[in-house]
Amino acid sequence: MKLFNLKTLAALVASTVLFTASANAATTLRFGYEAPRTDTQHAAAKKFNDLLKEKTNGEIKLSLFPDSTLGNAQTMIAGVRGGTIDIEMSGSPNFSGLEPKLNVIDIPFIFQNREHVYKVLDGEVGQELLQSLEDKGLKGLAFWDVGFRSFTNSKHPVKTPDDIKGLKVRTNQNPMYIQAFTLLGANPVPMPLSELYTALETRAVDAQEHPVGIVWSSKLYEVQKHLSLTNHGYTPLIVVMNKAKFDGLSPELQQAILESAKEAGAYQRQLNEQNEQDIISKMKQNGIEVIEEVDTKPFKDVIETQVRQAFIDKNGDELIQKIDALAK
Repeated sequence: MKLFNLKTLAALVASTVLFTASANAATTLRFGYEAPRTDTQHAAAKKFNDLLKEKTNGEIKLSLFPDSTLGNAQTMIAGVRGGTIDIEMSGSPNFSGLEPKLNVIDIPFIFQNREHVYKVLDGEVGQELLQSLEDKGLKGLAFWDVGFRSFTNSKHPVKTPDDIKGLKVRTNQNPMYIQAFTLLGANPVPMPLSELYTALETRAVDAQEHPVGIVWSSKLYEVQKHLSLTNHGYTPLIVVMNKAKFDGLSPELQQAILESAKEAGAYQRQLNEQNEQDIISKMKQNGIEVIEEVDTKPFKDVIETQVRQAFIDKNGDELIQKIDALAK
């Protein structure tokens, strides 16, 4: 009987140890993105990981995959929806095929400045847009920052709409940008960021439009000659998680993920604002001609009305009205 009790006790101790180890084992979430390790997106991803480990006492941590390691944006979004990737972030235009209402963010010149952007994305409109992804299998965690977009090319300085005519311009697949550059007389060529450097280097395209942080971190300045700070549009990053995986977590862990994502996004916004002028100075030192003062009114006159109307025809004007109201 004593031998039986000892065996029983040993089995109970072993099972308790195994249960405790299992309960304390960290859940590692795969987090993919296109940006290189030199970009603020990677710095913010590390911040996200640190915050998440702190808020969950190490119960959840992230495994980071920058540099398009898990594929381009569309591949990663599909991976998150299918559950092979846990979390990914990419520019909002990459989601507009799933949810056309997100195109409202990409209407050229819809945002006045960063303060206007943050009012929209951190408020009711932003939450509505994130929630619109849920029936697509995606849980929107937060908006991070790509920034206000500028224009680079290898041909000549761009100061007026006429300077863009005839250029082959890499843009994203978003219909708002494709329409805008078509109206400006350019030939828009959608392609993933991972293919852009080679396309510019081989002159498959003449030009591209990204915020200066991406131009710098992706070294696009090496294969371009002219930068114009047109600020023709603003692009946020959307950080999304597989919804089923998110829903399977406890409310406490869900809250920790949401809070960590938002705090890391605020951190990245600050980095981008602080770094922008330094990046512009460095590009000048690397031989890039920078046009800092661009009169945007002629550009707006060409594209704004028609692109807005194209959105309204498909989605109504409610979101545009809400965004415009927050500019006041």
